[in-house]
Amino acid sequence: MVLRFDDTDTRVKPALPDAYGWIEDEYEWLAGRPADVVVRASERMPVYLEYAEQMIVGGFGYVCRCSADDFRGFRESKQDCPCRGKTAAESLSDWESMNAGKMSEGEAVVRVMTDMTLPNPALRDWPALRIQHAPHPLVGSRYKVWPLLDFQSAIEDHEQGVTHIVRGKDLMDSTRKQTLLYEHFGWEYPETLYWGRVKIHEYGGFSTSQMRASMESGEYDGWDDPRLPTLKALRRRGFCSQALRDFWIDLGLTQKDISISMQTIEAFNSSLIDSSSERRSFVASPVTLRLGEEVGAKVLAPKHPDGAIPGSREWVLSDSIAIQTSDLSPGKVRLKEFADVEISGDEVTVESLERSDQRAIIHWVPTSMAREAVVLRSDGDDLVTHEGLLEDFELEVGEVYQLERVGFARLESLSEGGPATLIWLHG
Repeated sequence: MVLRFDDTDTRVKPALPDAYGWIEDEYEWLAGRPADVVVRASERMPVYLEYAEQMIVGGFGYVCRCSADDFRGFRESKQDCPCRGKTAAESLSDWESMNAGKMSEGEAVVRVMTDMTLPNPALRDWPALRIQHAPHPLVGSRYKVWPLLDFQSAIEDHEQGVTHIVRGKDLMDSTRKQTLLYEHFGWEYPETLYWGRVKIHEYGGFSTSQMRASMESGEYDGWDDPRLPTLKALRRRGFCSQALRDFWIDLGLTQKDISISMQTIEAFNSSLIDSSSERRSFVASPVTLRLGEEVGAKVLAPKHPDGAIPGSREWVLSDSIAIQTSDLSPGKVRLKEFADVEISGDEVTVESLERSDQRAIIHWVPTSMAREAVVLRSDGDDLVTHEGLLEDFELEVGEVYQLERVGFARLESLSEGGPATLIWLHG
């Protein structure tokens, strides 16, 4: 597999320097192995410029100095641009001026010569390279002429010996353009497959430029903000990369546009992590109750209810416990894994250690085994903080736990003197 950075736009979508390392790391996480080859297009500029010159010398490329509006008129009327009739020597002279920085941005482009009467206007003498003077974060101001994506990726696919291309169906015109270029060079075009647009209900429409602007304005904290549909965000929340691979394999390769719920991906993830996720108790909005009996007793709660993870969580009871405020009401309940009790005021009375009837079961935590914690949960555009008490038993940062009656969450940090922080994963 080839991991390629198509980073030859220094003006409209300039590369983010930190993103190179992020993407390589995320690729390895998502694929389960490093890429076989890593290519940064900006570092291979001499290759693209050499092929562009070959194209001009070969008579199937030329430097066009028409304005964008003028060329649009020629394209729509299916007429040849006057620049198309220049000799190779004349185009090479302009080409040298472009690379020497003697022309301004927009003053000239290099076009692939096709047929100005082709039925598809997008294929008529399409632009391959343009002038951009903005510095690049990796190579600075060394180059004045940069390839457009259709030219750069076509050349790189040939150079890397790519045999199969899988791309969105919105890029079918790219295939058509590149096929014409390959025919000029006498190359065989790779087999190309397409997929349709996949929309996730919960996220609507997102673009990297939109997200980047939102971060700069302070709306989001970074690329790993739990509200975002980025790999960094999904990874931070605790998603398993195998679940994402399984989801896409199950979806298959189809040109049909589909719309799915995030719950579909969550179901794949849940099936993989349930058996390996230990249970913990998290009591949101806690209220403390006095425990008059059983002080000093030990409670053994399973690490996993089905025994998928051997062992127990051992709780030593003190004189108080915590339950959720929403569970507080006078009457009889069962404290999960412990006893049937009756709540009266701020006291809990143990009636039976064995389950004696069908009273409701609630989760709880001994105050002696609890620490303050917050669970960060995305809710649309909001990041909601749920404060509470977390069972303090063999906690490890980075682990995903199933919080009883809450859902899966990843433990992000354990701070001394401060609350533990968890990122909600899913139910």
